[in-house]
Amino acid sequence: MSMDHYKSWSGLNKRLNGLLCEPLKGSISYFLTRYHVVHNSYGRASIRLDGKELVCFSWADMYRQEGDLHALWECTGKWDAQDAGLKEKWDRAGTYCEMDFLSAALEFIELPIKAALDSENYIIKIFAILDRRVGARTLRAIEANGAFLHYPDWVKQFYSLRLYFCR
Repeated sequence: MSMDHYKSWSGLNKRLNGLLCEPLKGSISYFLTRYHVVHNSYGRASIRLDGKELVCFSWADMYRQEGDLHALWECTGKWDAQDAGLKEKWDRAGTYCEMDFLSAALEFIELPIKAALDSENYIIKIFAILDRRVGARTLRAIEANGAFLHYPDWVKQFYSLRLYFCR
């Protein structure tokens, strides 16, 4: 489902919630809002556990990204949102806006679960690790491999949550 075919957050949210593993259904929730009357349609998105935000993506992060891009442009003359150094910085700090969250959700819905787990996009990885299609064998392999332990804390918490509640 591309951004062009995106119809409503409520429909997408229903699909995402339908993919949650059983032990986390009703505890994990996804949130997205856009303030259309505000200049540039600011918004925010989050993933919550029992109403408590575990991670938030907001318009403020969009400005942080633009500031980083501007600094890169001043140094190199390139405006490159795919720059490896910026991606590493944004991944480490979780500097992503609500549109990054929405884009990741739309991409995730179209991916096979294995591709989602292997994605370079940490938001997609979060959707994947919470997904009911990830079974006990895969969870054991993820735990044994331990690669997730090197992820940023904002991502690692979702792996820990899934491994704790869904063995």
